[in-house]
Amino acid sequence: MDKIIKSISLNGHFRAFALDSKRTVTEAQERHHSLSSSTTALGRTLIAAQILGALEKGDAKITVKVIGDGPMGAILAVSDASGNVKGYVQNPDLDYRRTSTGEVLVGELIGNGFLIIIKDMGLRTSYTGQVDLISAEIGEDLAWYFLQSEQTPSSVGVNVVLEENSDKVKSASGFLLQALPEATDEEISLMEKQIKAMPALSALSINEILPNIYGGMDYKILEESSLAFKCDCSKTRFREGIRSLGSAEITSMIEEDHYAEVICQFCGRDYHFSEAELNELILDSTEK
Repeated sequence: MDKIIKSISLNGHFRAFALDSKRTVTEAQERHHSLSSSTTALGRTLIAAQILGALEKGDAKITVKVIGDGPMGAILAVSDASGNVKGYVQNPDLDYRRTSTGEVLVGELIGNGFLIIIKDMGLRTSYTGQVDLISAEIGEDLAWYFLQSEQTPSSVGVNVVLEENSDKVKSASGFLLQALPEATDEEISLMEKQIKAMPALSALSINEILPNIYGGMDYKILEESSLAFKCDCSKTRFREGIRSLGSAEITSMIEEDHYAEVICQFCGRDYHFSEAELNELILDSTEK
């Protein structure tokens, strides 16, 4: 089971999260049949969304959009405060590796563009923050967002490693370190050095991430909770979407195909509506 571990330094100056998201990214790869570069980019974005969701409470929904001018196209992930996330990449068929190391290319394929964060707290209006992509490697861009949009010095790591000569996910993990208002400049500088000295995320288990982040600083675990790829799509939701098209459009579907098929962009589930079901929707839309 994927999980997140939340912590805070004993002096209350820093908080840090550690995430194991292998199953999350594996399910996304399997659902979208994505190749190496697309899997890595989507996986990093899903982990970033899980980090953002973990900062919220209640029924909050967080949408992460990575919009670049490269062949990757748009990447979108939606998370909640309970650890659930869904997402897709516009082009799932990119497969580029640096042959000498096997490293998967991401930033060059995303290109220049924007990281957009939308927070829906269940109120009348949502909060939207946007920053330029500074590397398109996702982790650095999310840290830049925290600094620019929320004035919170942060370090973010999001890592997806694939099996050698395969598109299967070997590991997927992440971390967040944030300085809280009480942190001094000296402490922040010390933590920055600590982060730079950390081993690669791929070399650490989830239980090794926090000790490497804090170094000699004392901290305590606040909570451990589960993470998962989970889509909230349903036939009922898509039925309402078709009904909203109006009777003329639904009639056209019946005349042309005698049925309707809707595929969820986030998870790939296929929903079939028979001619009889479409006729019922026409009656519903006419009555209303």
